Amino acid sequence: MSIKSIAAKLFAQKIYNKTQVWVNNPVETQNKVFLQLIKEAKKTQFGIDHQFELIKSTSDFAKHVPVRDYEGLKSYVDQVVKGAENVLWKGKPLYFAKTSGTTSGAKYIPLTKESMPFHIEAARNAILHYIHETGKADFVDGKMIFLQGSPILEEKNGVKLGRLSGIVAHFVPKYLQKNRMPSWETNCIEDWETKVNAIVEETFHENMSVISGIPSWVQMYFEKLHQKGGKPVGEIFKNFNLFIYGGVNYEPYRAKFENLIGRKVDSIELFPASEGFFAYQDSQKEKGMLLLLNAGIFYEFIKSDEFHTDSEDSGPKRYTIGEIELGVNYVLIISTNAGLWGYNIGDTVQFVSLKPYRIIVSGRIKHYISAFGEHVIGKEVESALQEAIVGTTVRINEFTVAPQISPAIGLPYHEWFIEFENEPEDSVAFAEAIDNAMRKQNMYYDDLIVGKVLQKLVVTPVIKNGFQDYMKSIGKLGGQNKIPRLSNDRKIVDLLKKE
Repeated sequence: MSIKSIAAKLFAQKIYNKTQVWVNNPVETQNKVFLQLIKEAKKTQFGIDHQFELIKSTSDFAKHVPVRDYEGLKSYVDQVVKGAENVLWKGKPLYFAKTSGTTSGAKYIPLTKESMPFHIEAARNAILHYIHETGKADFVDGKMIFLQGSPILEEKNGVKLGRLSGIVAHFVPKYLQKNRMPSWETNCIEDWETKVNAIVEETFHENMSVISGIPSWVQMYFEKLHQKGGKPVGEIFKNFNLFIYGGVNYEPYRAKFENLIGRKVDSIELFPASEGFFAYQDSQKEKGMLLLLNAGIFYEFIKSDEFHTDSEDSGPKRYTIGEIELGVNYVLIISTNAGLWGYNIGDTVQFVSLKPYRIIVSGRIKHYISAFGEHVIGKEVESALQEAIVGTTVRINEFTVAPQISPAIGLPYHEWFIEFENEPEDSVAFAEAIDNAMRKQNMYYDDLIVGKVLQKLVVTPVIKNGFQDYMKSIGKLGGQNKIPRLSNDRKIVDLLKKE
């Protein structure tokens, strides 16, 4: 065992002990974070406009600060982008994380000197929890890669801006610099396909031990490695034993990855976003990710089936950490030390544990199918597909689901667009298995099938690389971009059909 791995184990024990302090005092920790946020922002423009001096409790906060998405907060963000100080948070932000907006074009998410360290620490601590639990630390002697956006930053009114993953690249700890790949020059390549090809050439003969990124884009990297080497990734990188991912559920990709790698490897799930680093998988034995309650973020939760209901006074009820229940689908609302207040990031979560508080990401509040009142969410379609695959040789590259409201013949249905690596031997039985799994999970969907409002779902195969071609056609190939699992319209699948 190397000195570096011994040091990693000692550091992992220290961080684990430190984490347990707030894990064991969740309500108190969140209340402390909340009061600190209010105190720090009292004299900002937002704090003055929303009477922060009168806010003494979370219920006060809910009365004074409505839930907003980016559009709702945009008038304040625009002031910050123009160079104004003390608007959402004291002073100016260090960076803007530039992301794609669905209705507002580019979004500029502020990152402050108070918020930035938590993005770095959370990713580090996820790895340290893995080391603490498993005792595995030899991977720290190998090379590590994160498939990410370009670290080249622009500047806007004195504030640097870029993709979050590109900004984070500037904060890689010194003790990891020698292990980190790809090179700075390769990381700066903008075109995703060119970049992946360069990464393959650069890493092919290296001792890669940790690989991380969004599964769909790591899959492209693995496929190109396989094409170059003519053998599984696990044989090319004999010491590769840890895959770190975030952004989408890994389960639909797992069978394909294990085939590309040639064996099973451990994995760590992360829940990062430009708006904050919310959770990471702290255990290989327990389901879900540890919600980070001591990371400069105050969390509120709205039940997703109440989210679009509204009373004249206060809107849907906002729950705090001590009030949540297991298994309920919640819209995640955050207030942060980057100046986001009552902010709806668009993700929905479910709690799978209350001691400690662990979550799974269940979908997007805007990504659902309810064309007929069925309220289907991302977690349900992913689980149904995974159940249908178990015990078969079927492997999936990518998929998305949309309603077919006006078919040429027969009743409406849900149409599943699937790019297969290995197609099912019996496509009818496979579709039936998915449909049965959906009906078990979602009683509304089952009622619509029984009541003959819908016919059973239809699986439509997508050509090889069809999803990649679609993402390329809309300028979103690579980086942090990903295919929505489901939509309530056919905008995506109509373009897919043209590929």
